[in-house]
Amino acid sequence: MDTKNVLAIIGGISKDSLNKSFYNELVKLNETSLRFTTFDISLLPFYSQDIENNPPQVVTDLRQAVEKADAVMLITPEYNRSYPAVLKNALDWGSRPYGKSVWTRKPTAIAGASPGKIGTFGAQQHLRNVCSFLDMKLMHQPELYLDASSSFVDGKLVDSTVAFLKHYLEMFEKWIND
Repeated sequence: MDTKNVLAIIGGISKDSLNKSFYNELVKLNETSLRFTTFDISLLPFYSQDIENNPPQVVTDLRQAVEKADAVMLITPEYNRSYPAVLKNALDWGSRPYGKSVWTRKPTAIAGASPGKIGTFGAQQHLRNVCSFLDMKLMHQPELYLDASSSFVDGKLVDSTVAFLKHYLEMFEKWIND
């Protein structure tokens, strides 16, 4: 299979973000033709119509990174049963100005890790609503709500989690290529 470039946008921006760690583990396990890069969304200013037609360079860089990617993976933590504002801000910048969205029909997977038993279910459901409105081409199955409390033992992924993550990546690769 041809290499597919995937832009991972990680909604956890703290230096010790669980979702950054989860992303790093996912990349280590990757045995597919998918090649991952990231974009630091913490650098984006708050979206404002006042500057959408003449945005700062970092916004242009985000839009170009999305346009160049064959697919996107949104990796989100869950805060108060939703996804973080910084991730919404990135989606808004990519969708504006009206009629010039870089998200339209972009193959997209959503994943996330949380210490809770339902992982990032609530956040992902909210995120799916926004992605659907933005006409992003969403992968619906398999879903990936990682319960970090049972997926890691002594800082290492348990075997069943490793197997599922490899399967998830294989399914994402297949889905992008279909």
